[in-house]
Amino acid sequence: MSEHKHARQQVDHQPAWLAGFYTFLDRPLRVWARVALLLLVVPLLLHFFHPLWHIGMTAPQYPAGLNIDIYSYKVVGGHEGHDVAEINELNHYIGMQTIDRSQLADLDWLPFAFGILVLLALRVAAIGNVRSLIDLVALSTYLGAFSMGRFYLKMYTIGHTLDPKAAFKMEPFTPVMFGQKQIANFLTEAYPQTGTFLITAALTGFALVLFWHLFAGWREWRKGA
Repeated sequence: MSEHKHARQQVDHQPAWLAGFYTFLDRPLRVWARVALLLLVVPLLLHFFHPLWHIGMTAPQYPAGLNIDIYSYKVVGGHEGHDVAEINELNHYIGMQTIDRSQLADLDWLPFAFGILVLLALRVAAIGNVRSLIDLVALSTYLGAFSMGRFYLKMYTIGHTLDPKAAFKMEPFTPVMFGQKQIANFLTEAYPQTGTFLITAALTGFALVLFWHLFAGWREWRKGA
């Protein structure tokens, strides 16, 4: 009884603004926020139909270039898929790992993770409160940052595990992720594609909905104060 009474006294003596904030967290979302969340689910779903990243290579012997588009669940080569085999043959020459979906298997969780994010966003839009919206934004921010980190780590690993017995010796390197980079006689380039932009738009939208919800709550608190 004494511990319960002590805990209750601590709650009773918390600042009024803090008690008001806790109450605000349990408020149901505004109608416009629910509609916005439903609309933001659309780009999350559409990203499955578009590549996340593009990697291209050009050289004097390949004037038309070699291209790879990376989706969240597959790798597609240019020239009707033939570019993947051609790039892997070149990679074998310098002792680099094969670039295909099996080598990117540690990214297989991406479709499931974004699928769960879609379901969570729908749940928040239907029955969520401000607290659940904060959880959604925190999870989506972590997922976006972790995905980019894993992608960079994979690219770094591919370029730093060269076979020492390869026909052509090269210093370990990290393949370019943004922009252009000269590697031997190849000019390589890599850029985010439509799928990444769709995901970024959705995750940014989640954060903006939360920001405006918090801003509206702050204005109400100021008026009440």
